[in-house]
Amino acid sequence: MGRLFTIGLITAWYSSNIGVLLLNKFLLSNYGFRYPIFLTLCHMLACSVFSYVAVSWLKIAPLQGIRSRLQLVKISALGLIFCLSVVGGNISLRYLPVSFNQAVGATTPFFTAVFAYLMTRKREGWITYLTLVPVVTGVIIASGGEPLFHLLGFVMCISATAARALKSVLQGILLYSEGEKLHSMNLLMYMAPVAVLFLLPAALIMEEGVIGITIALARDDQKFFFYLLFNSALAYFVNLTNFLVTKHTSPLTLQVLGNAKGAVAVVISILIFRNPVSLTGMLGYTVTVFGVIFYNEAKKRSM
Repeated sequence: MGRLFTIGLITAWYSSNIGVLLLNKFLLSNYGFRYPIFLTLCHMLACSVFSYVAVSWLKIAPLQGIRSRLQLVKISALGLIFCLSVVGGNISLRYLPVSFNQAVGATTPFFTAVFAYLMTRKREGWITYLTLVPVVTGVIIASGGEPLFHLLGFVMCISATAARALKSVLQGILLYSEGEKLHSMNLLMYMAPVAVLFLLPAALIMEEGVIGITIALARDDQKFFFYLLFNSALAYFVNLTNFLVTKHTSPLTLQVLGNAKGAVAVVISILIFRNPVSLTGMLGYTVTVFGVIFYNEAKKRSM
Protein backbone atom coordinates (compact mmCIF):
# COMPACT_ATOMS: atom_id res chain seq x y z
CA MET A 1 0.00 0.00 0.00
CA GLY A 2 2.85 2.37 0.90
CA ARG A 3 4.59 1.70 -2.42
CA LEU A 4 1.38 2.33 -4.38
CA PHE A 5 0.88 5.60 -2.50
CA THR A 6 4.42 6.73 -3.35
CA ILE A 7 4.00 5.78 -7.02
CA GLY A 8 0.72 7.70 -7.08
CA LEU A 9 2.40 10.77 -5.59
CA ILE A 10 5.25 10.64 -8.12
CA THR A 11 2.75 10.25 -10.96
CA ALA A 12 0.77 13.24 -9.67
CA TRP A 13 4.01 15.26 -9.34
CA TYR A 14 5.07 14.47 -12.90
CA SER A 15 1.56 15.05 -14.27
CA SER A 16 1.10 18.44 -12.57
CA ASN A 17 4.60 19.70 -13.47
CA ILE A 18 4.48 18.63 -17.09
CA GLY A 19 0.76 19.40 -17.41
CA VAL A 20 1.04 23.04 -16.31
CA LEU A 21 4.04 23.55 -18.59
CA LEU A 22 2.27 22.12 -21.66
CA LEU A 23 -0.99 23.92 -20.90
CA ASN A 24 0.86 27.22 -20.46
CA LYS A 25 2.46 26.69 -23.87
CA PHE A 26 -0.89 25.76 -25.43
CA LEU A 27 -2.69 28.83 -24.05
CA LEU A 28 0.07 31.36 -24.71
CA SER A 29 1.20 30.10 -28.11
CA ASN A 30 -1.20 27.70 -29.81
CA TYR A 31 -4.52 29.00 -28.44
CA GLY A 32 -3.50 32.61 -28.91
CA PHE A 33 -4.08 33.92 -25.37
CA ARG A 34 -1.05 36.21 -25.40
CA TYR A 35 -1.25 37.55 -21.85
CA PRO A 36 1.46 35.89 -19.74
CA ILE A 37 1.23 38.39 -16.86
CA PHE A 38 -2.52 37.82 -16.46
CA LEU A 39 -2.01 34.04 -16.74
CA THR A 40 0.57 34.24 -13.93
CA LEU A 41 -1.89 36.34 -11.91
CA CYS A 42 -4.46 33.52 -12.24
CA HIS A 43 -1.81 31.05 -11.04
CA MET A 44 -0.99 33.17 -7.99
CA LEU A 45 -4.67 33.68 -7.13
CA ALA A 46 -5.16 29.90 -7.19
CA CYS A 47 -2.04 29.39 -5.06
CA SER A 48 -3.32 31.99 -2.55
CA VAL A 49 -6.72 30.32 -2.15
CA PHE A 50 -5.63 26.66 -2.26
CA SER A 51 -2.62 27.11 0.02
CA TYR A 52 -4.79 28.88 2.63
CA VAL A 53 -7.33 26.03 2.51
CA ALA A 54 -4.58 23.39 2.64
CA VAL A 55 -2.76 24.91 5.63
CA SER A 56 -5.58 26.52 7.64
CA TRP A 57 -8.37 23.99 7.06
CA LEU A 58 -6.81 20.71 5.91
CA LYS A 59 -3.74 21.08 8.19
CA ILE A 60 -1.30 19.54 5.69
CA ALA A 61 1.36 21.62 7.45
CA PRO A 62 1.41 23.43 10.82
CA LEU A 63 0.20 27.03 10.48
CA GLN A 64 2.99 29.55 11.10
CA GLY A 65 2.25 33.24 11.59
CA ILE A 66 4.37 36.19 10.50
CA ARG A 67 6.24 37.32 13.61
CA SER A 68 7.56 40.72 12.65
CA ARG A 69 7.36 43.50 10.10
CA LEU A 70 10.91 42.67 9.01
CA GLN A 71 9.90 39.08 8.27
CA LEU A 72 6.98 40.38 6.19
CA VAL A 73 9.37 42.59 4.18
CA LYS A 74 11.62 39.58 3.55
CA ILE A 75 8.69 37.43 2.44
CA SER A 76 7.49 40.27 0.17
CA ALA A 77 10.93 40.44 -1.48
CA LEU A 78 10.85 36.68 -2.07
CA GLY A 79 7.29 36.98 -3.40
CA LEU A 80 8.36 39.61 -5.93
CA ILE A 81 11.26 37.49 -7.20
CA PHE A 82 8.99 34.43 -7.24
CA CYS A 83 6.40 36.14 -9.46
CA LEU A 84 9.12 37.57 -11.75
CA SER A 85 10.51 34.07 -12.31
CA VAL A 86 7.06 32.68 -13.16
CA VAL A 87 6.18 35.62 -15.45
CA GLY A 88 9.53 35.31 -17.23
CA GLY A 89 8.99 31.59 -17.77
CA ASN A 90 5.48 32.15 -19.12
CA ILE A 91 6.61 34.92 -21.48
CA SER A 92 9.37 32.66 -22.82
CA LEU A 93 6.78 29.98 -23.63
CA ARG A 94 5.09 32.42 -26.02
CA TYR A 95 8.20 32.37 -28.19
CA LEU A 96 10.13 29.18 -27.45
CA PRO A 97 9.25 25.49 -27.73
CA VAL A 98 8.97 23.60 -24.44
CA SER A 99 12.00 21.46 -25.32
CA PHE A 100 14.33 24.49 -25.54
CA ASN A 101 12.65 26.11 -22.52
CA GLN A 102 13.53 23.04 -20.46
CA ALA A 103 17.11 22.98 -21.74
CA VAL A 104 17.66 26.58 -20.59
CA GLY A 105 15.84 25.92 -17.30
CA ALA A 106 18.26 23.10 -16.54
CA THR A 107 21.02 25.70 -15.97
CA THR A 108 19.51 26.62 -12.57
CA PRO A 109 22.48 25.02 -10.69
CA PHE A 110 24.88 27.35 -12.52
CA PHE A 111 23.00 30.48 -11.43
CA THR A 112 22.55 29.10 -7.91
CA ALA A 113 26.32 28.59 -7.57
CA VAL A 114 27.01 32.09 -8.93
CA PHE A 115 24.53 33.84 -6.61
CA ALA A 116 25.65 31.77 -3.61
CA TYR A 117 29.23 32.92 -4.17
CA LEU A 118 28.34 36.59 -4.86
CA MET A 119 25.95 36.94 -1.93
CA THR A 120 27.40 34.64 0.73
CA ARG A 121 30.95 34.04 -0.53
CA LYS A 122 30.15 30.33 -0.30
CA ARG A 123 32.74 28.35 -2.26
CA GLU A 124 32.18 24.90 -3.71
CA GLY A 125 34.87 22.34 -4.47
CA TRP A 126 36.64 22.68 -7.82
CA ILE A 127 35.00 19.47 -9.06
CA THR A 128 31.56 20.98 -8.42
CA TYR A 129 32.45 24.07 -10.45
CA LEU A 130 33.90 21.86 -13.17
CA THR A 131 30.59 20.05 -13.56
CA LEU A 132 28.92 23.38 -14.37
CA VAL A 133 30.94 23.63 -17.60
CA PRO A 134 28.81 21.03 -19.47
CA VAL A 135 25.65 22.60 -17.97
CA VAL A 136 26.41 25.92 -19.69
CA THR A 137 28.10 24.41 -22.76
CA GLY A 138 25.04 22.27 -23.46
CA VAL A 139 22.74 25.31 -23.55
CA ILE A 140 25.15 27.13 -25.88
CA ILE A 141 25.11 24.12 -28.22
CA ALA A 142 21.32 23.81 -27.95
CA SER A 143 20.88 27.53 -28.71
CA GLY A 144 22.94 27.24 -31.87
CA GLY A 145 20.94 24.23 -33.02
CA GLU A 146 17.42 25.42 -32.07
CA PRO A 147 15.30 25.84 -35.24
CA LEU A 148 12.77 28.08 -33.43
CA PHE A 149 15.27 30.23 -31.51
CA HIS A 150 13.83 33.62 -30.48
CA LEU A 151 16.05 36.19 -28.76
CA LEU A 152 13.37 37.74 -26.51
CA GLY A 153 12.10 34.29 -25.51
CA PHE A 154 15.67 33.19 -24.74
CA VAL A 155 16.38 36.32 -22.64
CA MET A 156 13.13 35.87 -20.68
CA CYS A 157 13.87 32.17 -20.11
CA ILE A 158 17.39 32.92 -18.86
CA SER A 159 15.99 35.70 -16.63
CA ALA A 160 13.35 33.35 -15.18
CA THR A 161 15.97 30.69 -14.49
CA ALA A 162 18.26 33.22 -12.79
CA ALA A 163 15.34 34.60 -10.72
CA ARG A 164 14.45 31.07 -9.58
CA ALA A 165 18.04 30.52 -8.42
CA LEU A 166 18.16 33.96 -6.76
CA LYS A 167 14.99 33.20 -4.79
CA SER A 168 16.50 29.92 -3.58
CA VAL A 169 19.69 31.62 -2.36
CA LEU A 170 17.86 34.63 -0.87
CA GLN A 171 15.46 32.36 0.98
CA GLY A 172 18.40 30.76 2.77
CA ILE A 173 19.83 34.19 3.64
CA LEU A 174 16.66 36.08 4.64
CA LEU A 175 14.86 33.32 6.53
CA TYR A 176 17.92 31.71 8.10
CA SER A 177 17.06 31.95 11.81
CA GLU A 178 14.93 29.29 13.50
CA GLY A 179 12.36 31.92 14.44
CA GLU A 180 11.94 33.07 10.83
CA LYS A 181 12.12 29.77 8.94
CA LEU A 182 8.85 28.92 7.26
CA HIS A 183 7.47 25.60 6.08
CA SER A 184 7.32 25.54 2.25
CA MET A 185 3.51 25.46 2.26
CA ASN A 186 3.34 28.44 4.67
CA LEU A 187 5.87 30.35 2.58
CA LEU A 188 3.74 29.80 -0.54
CA MET A 189 0.63 30.89 1.36
CA TYR A 190 2.28 34.23 2.16
CA MET A 191 4.22 34.74 -1.09
CA ALA A 192 1.32 34.12 -3.48
CA PRO A 193 -0.86 37.06 -2.25
CA VAL A 194 2.21 39.33 -2.41
CA ALA A 195 2.72 38.21 -6.02
CA VAL A 196 -0.96 39.00 -6.73
CA LEU A 197 -0.48 42.57 -5.43
CA PHE A 198 2.45 43.05 -7.82
CA LEU A 199 0.85 41.29 -10.79
CA LEU A 200 -2.63 42.87 -10.73
CA PRO A 201 -1.56 46.45 -11.57
CA ALA A 202 1.11 45.11 -13.95
CA ALA A 203 -1.49 43.11 -15.90
CA LEU A 204 -3.97 46.00 -16.01
CA ILE A 205 -1.32 48.48 -17.23
CA MET A 206 0.86 46.30 -19.49
CA GLU A 207 -1.90 44.05 -20.86
CA GLU A 208 -4.62 46.66 -21.34
CA GLY A 209 -8.15 45.29 -21.58
CA VAL A 210 -7.08 41.77 -20.61
CA ILE A 211 -10.01 41.19 -18.21
CA GLY A 212 -12.58 42.14 -20.85
CA ILE A 213 -10.79 39.99 -23.44
CA THR A 214 -10.71 37.02 -21.04
CA ILE A 215 -14.45 37.34 -20.29
CA ALA A 216 -15.22 37.59 -24.02
CA LEU A 217 -13.12 34.51 -24.78
CA ALA A 218 -14.86 32.57 -22.01
CA ARG A 219 -18.27 33.53 -23.46
CA ASP A 220 -17.28 32.53 -26.99
CA ASP A 221 -15.55 29.31 -26.01
CA GLN A 222 -16.54 27.63 -22.75
CA LYS A 223 -13.54 25.34 -23.02
CA PHE A 224 -11.27 28.36 -22.55
CA PHE A 225 -12.67 28.98 -19.06
CA PHE A 226 -12.04 25.33 -18.19
CA TYR A 227 -8.48 25.54 -19.57
CA LEU A 228 -7.76 28.65 -17.48
CA LEU A 229 -9.30 27.22 -14.31
CA PHE A 230 -7.60 23.85 -14.68
CA ASN A 231 -4.26 25.48 -15.53
CA SER A 232 -4.44 27.71 -12.45
CA ALA A 233 -5.29 24.76 -10.19
CA LEU A 234 -2.38 22.78 -11.65
CA ALA A 235 -0.04 25.66 -10.79
CA TYR A 236 -0.87 25.11 -7.12
CA PHE A 237 -0.69 21.32 -7.31
CA VAL A 238 2.84 21.60 -8.69
CA ASN A 239 3.86 23.06 -5.32
CA LEU A 240 1.70 20.67 -3.29
CA THR A 241 2.95 17.50 -5.00
CA ASN A 242 6.54 18.75 -4.81
CA PHE A 243 6.14 19.11 -1.03
CA LEU A 244 4.50 15.66 -0.68
CA VAL A 245 7.07 13.87 -2.85
CA THR A 246 9.87 15.54 -0.85
CA LYS A 247 8.20 14.38 2.36
CA HIS A 248 7.56 10.77 1.31
CA THR A 249 10.70 9.93 -0.71
CA SER A 250 14.44 10.18 -0.12
CA PRO A 251 16.54 13.13 -1.36
CA LEU A 252 18.31 10.77 -3.79
CA THR A 253 15.00 9.61 -5.27
CA LEU A 254 13.85 13.21 -5.62
CA GLN A 255 17.12 14.12 -7.32
CA VAL A 256 16.87 11.28 -9.86
CA LEU A 257 13.18 11.98 -10.53
CA GLY A 258 13.90 15.68 -10.98
CA ASN A 259 16.61 14.98 -13.55
CA ALA A 260 14.29 12.68 -15.50
CA LYS A 261 11.27 15.02 -15.32
CA GLY A 262 12.72 17.57 -17.72
CA ALA A 263 13.57 14.90 -20.28
CA VAL A 264 10.03 13.44 -20.06
CA ALA A 265 8.54 16.94 -20.54
CA VAL A 266 10.71 17.47 -23.63
CA VAL A 267 9.66 14.18 -25.25
CA ILE A 268 5.94 14.71 -24.52
CA SER A 269 6.01 18.33 -25.76
CA ILE A 270 7.65 17.31 -29.04
CA LEU A 271 5.03 14.58 -29.55
CA ILE A 272 2.16 17.01 -28.83
CA PHE A 273 3.29 20.25 -30.45
CA ARG A 274 5.36 18.67 -33.26
CA ASN A 275 7.97 21.43 -33.01
CA PRO A 276 11.05 20.79 -35.16
CA VAL A 277 14.15 19.61 -33.32
CA SER A 278 17.70 19.33 -34.57
CA LEU A 279 20.35 16.79 -33.70
CA THR A 280 22.53 19.65 -32.44
CA GLY A 281 19.75 20.90 -30.17
CA MET A 282 19.12 17.47 -28.67
CA LEU A 283 22.87 16.96 -28.22
CA GLY A 284 23.10 20.26 -26.35
CA TYR A 285 20.18 19.38 -24.08
CA THR A 286 21.70 15.94 -23.36
CA VAL A 287 25.05 17.54 -22.42
CA THR A 288 23.24 19.94 -20.06
CA VAL A 289 21.26 17.14 -18.38
CA PHE A 290 24.39 15.06 -17.79
CA GLY A 291 26.12 18.18 -16.44
CA VAL A 292 23.27 18.64 -13.93
CA ILE A 293 23.52 14.96 -12.91
CA PHE A 294 27.29 15.30 -12.36
CA TYR A 295 26.74 18.56 -10.45
CA ASN A 296 24.21 16.95 -8.09
CA GLU A 297 26.56 14.02 -7.52
CA ALA A 298 29.50 16.36 -6.79
CA LYS A 299 27.36 18.38 -4.35
CA LYS A 300 26.26 15.22 -2.57
CA ARG A 301 29.86 14.00 -2.14
CA SER A 302 31.03 17.37 -0.84
CA MET A 303 28.49 17.37 2.01
